[in-house]
Amino acid sequence: MMNREPVVSEFEEKVVQISRVSKKTKGGNTIGFSVLMVVGDKKGQVGVGLGKAPDVISAIRKGIKKAKKKFIRVPLDGTTIPFRIDLKKGAGRVLLKPAPKGSGVIAGGPVRSVVEAAGIRDISGKIMGSQNKASSVYATFAALTEISRIVELKGIKLKSIAEVEAEEAQRQAEVQKQAAKVSHDAKIHEENVKAPVKKPVSKKSPVNPKNMPIKPKQKQSK
Repeated sequence: MMNREPVVSEFEEKVVQISRVSKKTKGGNTIGFSVLMVVGDKKGQVGVGLGKAPDVISAIRKGIKKAKKKFIRVPLDGTTIPFRIDLKKGAGRVLLKPAPKGSGVIAGGPVRSVVEAAGIRDISGKIMGSQNKASSVYATFAALTEISRIVELKGIKLKSIAEVEAEEAQRQAEVQKQAAKVSHDAKIHEENVKAPVKKPVSKKSPVNPKNMPIKPKQKQSK
């Protein structure tokens, strides 16, 4: 029997919500499941899909398939979004704000799952409307779609992650250079303070205890 190696997917797949659904039919109650999936490549693409099936595994597969069909390209300004947005969709309402580099993802579970799958590293988000997970996910996805539309419409210029990292590295190099210069100046000053001060040597005047006038030496005539 051959051992199959696990297939590594290039996309990140997250299960947001699993719901059990019961439907009345002529033959009785039919039980099924609906699964809300978020799929992204962590490079600016993300999609949301709802899969329905009699079992959970089939519902997950359908949700992933639908999410990939609804992929959108999220414009990134370095590691964050280009501007703040407050959007309401259905019962859900979210507020997304840019964050400085190194802040991380400051957001609740449903918002976090969408922005992390999209590859946004630094962002601040808040759920303003319904606390339902599905509503918050759809509102976040709609907010990212609106950002993409506005950037394309207005032609906003954005910085890539490489450009932001290069600027950060240059800034750190300048700070280290300045710190090294200050440390060197402080060391030189400390050495100057510790060094003994040499007093200037003064020429002693000839001793004249009786305070008599000293006669100048006469030149001998040849």
